[in-house]
Amino acid sequence: MAIDTTSPVTGPTEPLDTPRLSTRDKLVLFVLCAAQFMVALDFSVLNVALPALGSDLGMSRSALQWAVTAFALPSGGFLLLFGRTGDLFGRRKLFLTGLALFGAASLLATLAWDPASFLTGRALQGLGAAAIVPTGMSLLTTTFPEGPARDRAVGISGTLLSLGFTVGMVAGGVLTDTFGWRSTMALLTLFALIVLPLAPALLPESRTPHRPRLDVPGAITVTAGLLSLIYALSTAADHGFGRADVVTALAAGVVLLAAFVTVESRSQAPLVSLPMLRRRTVAWGNFGGLVTFSMMSTVVFVLTLYLQEILHLSAFETGLVFGVQGVLSAVAGAWAPRVIGRIGARRTLVASLAGQGALIAALLGLNAHGWSVWLAVTAVSLSSMCHLGAIISYGLTVTSGVPDEEQGLATGLVTSTQQVGLTVGIPLLGVLATTAHDLLSGVHTVLAIDAAVVLLAAVLVAVGLRVRSGAVEPQPLRAR
Repeated sequence: MAIDTTSPVTGPTEPLDTPRLSTRDKLVLFVLCAAQFMVALDFSVLNVALPALGSDLGMSRSALQWAVTAFALPSGGFLLLFGRTGDLFGRRKLFLTGLALFGAASLLATLAWDPASFLTGRALQGLGAAAIVPTGMSLLTTTFPEGPARDRAVGISGTLLSLGFTVGMVAGGVLTDTFGWRSTMALLTLFALIVLPLAPALLPESRTPHRPRLDVPGAITVTAGLLSLIYALSTAADHGFGRADVVTALAAGVVLLAAFVTVESRSQAPLVSLPMLRRRTVAWGNFGGLVTFSMMSTVVFVLTLYLQEILHLSAFETGLVFGVQGVLSAVAGAWAPRVIGRIGARRTLVASLAGQGALIAALLGLNAHGWSVWLAVTAVSLSSMCHLGAIISYGLTVTSGVPDEEQGLATGLVTSTQQVGLTVGIPLLGVLATTAHDLLSGVHTVLAIDAAVVLLAAVLVAVGLRVRSGAVEPQPLRAR
């Protein structure tokens, strides 16, 4: 026996050569990452196209929010359920089903003839995404063994996840101006047509060795609770928290999620293992992920307002600003696994959160002068590099050490955190900018709160994960 220093969650490690991936491993990684990229693209590619879409289909401005909400509701609400279903009945099978559904739904949205058909396509896209994301991540973590191989695979996946959101913002404007809004949905259809034929022959089936009964009461309460919460926060982003349906949905979400915890504590085959949630790595890793996603999505939102309404940049020029962000995020994705291999995923998570918060604070120097665009480009791009480091390290922190039979559950938690984070940040903080009498003052208020939340989270995660400066975390023993 010898000490293996390759664990991504343990402390400082000895530099080892990154393992070479076989041709088949590369193809498997391509299929899984392409599917994740496709879903990430769907989060942003339609944003710039919304005015043209509304005009073409006869949707009012207030109804346009449902183009986003119709996707967010099922994609966030069904993640845990589908993650556990894949564990029990086959991750590959559910992944392929999700891909097929996503592709068909994207085609429906492309050909939509009225608002109802379009929103149906968006909802089915979200349902397909809810199957693709947790099963795709589970297939990745069970295909690539824990250590440098998994670090590399998760690093590539995290990079493409972040890059997909950014590319969508740029591509959405270019496609809409050139070919019309339907081309944004056609692009997603094309992705599905590329990935789906390759997946069956490449992906191995993966499930738990035993097939316990599915926790139906837990599935109902958590899915309904997440649906209620996401609906309330998505609607509040456009209409505020005073509406009766928002208050009712928020209350229902809290009650249902509390009921879910009670159900899980008494279930013989729980959907979510409460002992797993009591793991420091799972609890604090997901907390760090929630903060990095929610706060970075808020920064992107308020900077979009700032660049277009204060500096008067066009949608295309704004997309270029975030294009620089995407390029540097890709660089960060290439380096993050090496950093994790040297200092561990926990320390990388804490350092990334601290860097993200400090660089967001630098954006408080923005003003109405044109030169501020360079501050915006520099600070948001460097902050996004830290953000990507946090994405990769929190995913590794949560999933490392989890048995293969529970990987779907762990990755379901990871992706639920991602989806909820992308949903809650803008409603909670973005409204402070959109309702402010002076937009620049509102942007500064949001950025100040955002930076403070991220920096506080870095401290809390460091304490929660017991990350200390100069301390060497325990390393597992493995046979060489």
